[in-house]
Amino acid sequence: MNNRKKSKTDEGTSETKNKQMILGVTLGNNFGTHPATWRMPHVDPRSYTNIDATVEQARTAERGGLHFVFMPDRLFMAGDPTSASMFNMDPIITLSAVAQATARIGLMGTASTSFTEPYLLARQLKVLDVISRGRAGWNAVPSYESAAFENFGKALPPRENKYERLHETMQVVHALWGSWGYEAGEPDQAGMYADPSHIRPVNLQGKHVGTRGPLPVPPSEQGQPVIMMPASSGYGLQAAGMYANVVIGMPNSIEEGRALRNTVREAAVQAGRDPEEIKFVAFVGYTVGDTERQALDARRALDDQIDVHGPLSRLSAYLGLHGELVRPDEPLTAAQLASVRAHPHDARSVRAVELAKAGWSPRDILAHGVFDPNPYVAGTAEQIADHLQEWFEAEAVDGFVTNFDDFHTGIGDFVDRVVPILRERGLLHDGYEGETLRDHLGLPAQYGLDPRIATGPAGKTR
Repeated sequence: MNNRKKSKTDEGTSETKNKQMILGVTLGNNFGTHPATWRMPHVDPRSYTNIDATVEQARTAERGGLHFVFMPDRLFMAGDPTSASMFNMDPIITLSAVAQATARIGLMGTASTSFTEPYLLARQLKVLDVISRGRAGWNAVPSYESAAFENFGKALPPRENKYERLHETMQVVHALWGSWGYEAGEPDQAGMYADPSHIRPVNLQGKHVGTRGPLPVPPSEQGQPVIMMPASSGYGLQAAGMYANVVIGMPNSIEEGRALRNTVREAAVQAGRDPEEIKFVAFVGYTVGDTERQALDARRALDDQIDVHGPLSRLSAYLGLHGELVRPDEPLTAAQLASVRAHPHDARSVRAVELAKAGWSPRDILAHGVFDPNPYVAGTAEQIADHLQEWFEAEAVDGFVTNFDDFHTGIGDFVDRVVPILRERGLLHDGYEGETLRDHLGLPAQYGLDPRIATGPAGKTR
């Protein structure tokens, strides 16, 4: 029986109603996305280097049928060593270990196109795809931080140069992935291991990168890794339209999400692709509680471990108030409420004003995640499911990448309490229907560079 909650978007198309959302989960430092999680009594502060912790988190997500785990990356030490890093030590190496401890969940890792030569990128990613039996994905990004370039002894280049190299790298990597053709066949112990006429050099040379090839790695069960790229504008949007199977963004409202999704789909059309072949997913954050109060208290327990004076001052400005919020644990006074003003072009400011007028204290408003970089809900499983459903059925997204303050508890709470509700409403699959990440995401087969994409600077032989 379909127990889908009726929503204000139910007048949408039947096609939208029959679709099911994509769900991924962010992993990283083995603690959580909140900077204070590593300080909590139930957390082992040495978990950062513990692959068993990563495996357990991935297995929990797999138990809930989530489509993939996602590991972001930075190529420099992000933050101060007095606090825990937000990022994993190395996504591709870590996911190689996770591949051996899981069976179905997709493995999406970040690797920059700015430094590593495409032959090595192609080999590492395709090997991950092969050893995981077709579950690998690559979040392909150009680095943009000067600290990253300094770690490679380079100066930060102009933005157009970074994307020029990205285009060349994407074309070379795809060509290498396809250089061991399907037609090479299976090993024949009475004859050849593979037909050499179908394992050929690619001989590509661009301004920044090049390769001879071929790559000595046969196709995986899905052929080659899925490509994810960040939502951007200009050069980045053009690149995503050409190469991405999944685009990930950070809209703060349904309206922003719908506009960004439409922009991404149009970029695919401009590149000569079918917009249905590109999935738009958005970051979201959740804390699940028996009540909204309990969920907020869990976030506040983390906030108690950090200095909130800065966030409180920022909140005062977001509410259009002047001066310090001297009673952070009590609702705003009538005089303060009469003065609050939301910034018309900032969804987080609008949300802060709504919460203030609903009677929440400044500390509670912060605990609602108003300054999180993505939409955040601290509430019951039903409230979180409602949030996911509203965005999805409004066609603001094709799915979500979930973030949790505490990986130790948050992923399990979501899997055990929110996932069943989404399934009851017909919004999420009951289990994995295929074996590969491409199967999970409903993506078409691809091997080598998409023939609909015109080659750019790297598309010349030497």
